[in-house]
Amino acid sequence: MFDFYDEPAGMISCPRQERIAMIAPLYVITGAMAAGKSTIAKAPVQRFEKSAHVGGDAFLRMITKGGAVMGPVLGSEAIEQLHLRQDIAMYAVRRFVGAGFTTVYRDILIGADFVRVKQALADLSPRIVVLNPDVETLARRDAERHKTGYGEHFPPNVLAEALQKDTPREGLWLDTSTMSIETVVEQIIRTRR
Repeated sequence: MFDFYDEPAGMISCPRQERIAMIAPLYVITGAMAAGKSTIAKAPVQRFEKSAHVGGDAFLRMITKGGAVMGPVLGSEAIEQLHLRQDIAMYAVRRFVGAGFTTVYRDILIGADFVRVKQALADLSPRIVVLNPDVETLARRDAERHKTGYGEHFPPNVLAEALQKDTPREGLWLDTSTMSIETVVEQIIRTRR
């Protein structure tokens, strides 16, 4: 993984403690596919004068050839590519936060990936938000959007159950099944480190 504190040659450096004191707020938004992460993540960044939105899936889409299949069961290559995506996203997050941007990072972070990312970003004191709508809402939202992720061999209950069973109950967990975007965003903005 990249070391955020290694600065390129020629850059003026300042002590690590000063840099940590200057960091901007970081929000990490996660949940299953179709939980509303993209929709929700775009809203809070509009409330800040200087903000950035980092979507983990954008880095996965940059793979032109040789992309592994991401499904209910991940092979070793898929896990490597998933970690690559997370590492690049976390590097981008660190750069934005270090530059003073309030940053929202959204990605599917469940189980070990949730723990991995939380630990890797711990020094930035992320405000973690887990969108946790019910399975019926996930299925409906997936069917209503232009990109569908679920199907016969990958029903929404797979990720929903993994989120419930394998993910530590840390951060702000919201059942967004019947919540408006505005209500969710208000709760996120009020989240403390």
